[in-house]
Amino acid sequence: MVQTPMVDEVDAVKKWRVIIGICIICLVCTLFPSRIYSQENQNQAQQVSAKIGDSAAASILLDQTSGRVLYAKKENDEMKIASLTKIMTALLAIEKGDLQDLVTIQPSAVGVEGSSIYLKAGEKVPLEALVYGLMLRSGNDAATAIAQHVGGSLEGFVFLMNEKAQELGLEHTHFTNPHGLDEEKHYSSAKDLALLTQYALRNPTFQQIVKTELKTVEWPGEEWKRTLLNKNKLLKLYPFADGVKTGYTKQAKRTLVTSATKDGQQLIAVTLNDGDDWKDHMNLFDYGFQNFQLKDVVAKDQKITSTEIVNKEKKRLILVSGKPLSYPLQNTETSQVKIEPTVSYPLEKVEKNGVLVGTGKVYFGQELVGTVPLYSKFTQDPSVLNSWKEVLAFMCGRMGQGD
Repeated sequence: MVQTPMVDEVDAVKKWRVIIGICIICLVCTLFPSRIYSQENQNQAQQVSAKIGDSAAASILLDQTSGRVLYAKKENDEMKIASLTKIMTALLAIEKGDLQDLVTIQPSAVGVEGSSIYLKAGEKVPLEALVYGLMLRSGNDAATAIAQHVGGSLEGFVFLMNEKAQELGLEHTHFTNPHGLDEEKHYSSAKDLALLTQYALRNPTFQQIVKTELKTVEWPGEEWKRTLLNKNKLLKLYPFADGVKTGYTKQAKRTLVTSATKDGQQLIAVTLNDGDDWKDHMNLFDYGFQNFQLKDVVAKDQKITSTEIVNKEKKRLILVSGKPLSYPLQNTETSQVKIEPTVSYPLEKVEKNGVLVGTGKVYFGQELVGTVPLYSKFTQDPSVLNSWKEVLAFMCGRMGQGD
């Protein structure tokens, strides 16, 4: 049966509707990819959250080496953070102060509300002892004394805190005091706290302090020594834990930043307003270590690319990585790592090995995750040999080397 023109027109209209629909979908994906990607991330976060039982109002799990976010929930929400503030206070004391200084305790530092190491007005205490009292016992009096000594005043120290936050790119953070007691304009986010901790853990002194379970310190003017027990119970509860800070106020509720290191990989977990934080942090770390291994995506001396340049000895010029680069990956993600070489030195002028010739940009998907320097290396290449004798000599040489 022959189709009538009317039927053909109806089919044509249907085809055009399908084509227009596909075009609209493509246009939406092009114009609003971040929204679609964000929704995918949100769905994934909800699945992981249900799996690990994360009960925090906001949380994040971060790989310390690379900064890759392995899990996040409302990580940019600006919230009260309680004594997690003291991470910044300790960092500035270490960076801008001399830990051997003797700090004269001012009357205004004595009897500050909340946790205390029971300082006395007029006594002289080493700055190092105050920082241990700050991070292990969460002393608000210690925070005040540190701020007055390092910043010259509370206002001066708070200025330094916000200046450092800006330097580190903490977009959802603002400080008004050195201890974290509730104030309207004193806040941060789970992600900002993770980034701050990532930076702080690169400092060996900070790292040593926050992983200390028990510290005995000399107290000038007293015959006895003071013993400080760390409030961070995860140091005992979780075998790989090595930091960082607890927190609590009536408005912030329970807040916690911890770190854990296993097989050379360190992870940072942050939870805000979490009534079951010890368990949640252990679950977060288990999830991270089980699903994301720190892999050498680039090895030192790894061949990155080859060139058409051959020297007098008939060795081909290749470009190799000058250093390794590690990145946390799931087993299914290895193929998403790509290296894009950029040459900044005229290769035709290279006559020896070890010349810095450019940079290799390492991408995970579309995200730049690191760079490696590229160096020259001349290597034997059978494709440039002219005779079967040269090829045979080359192969014998390779076998003799045990390759």
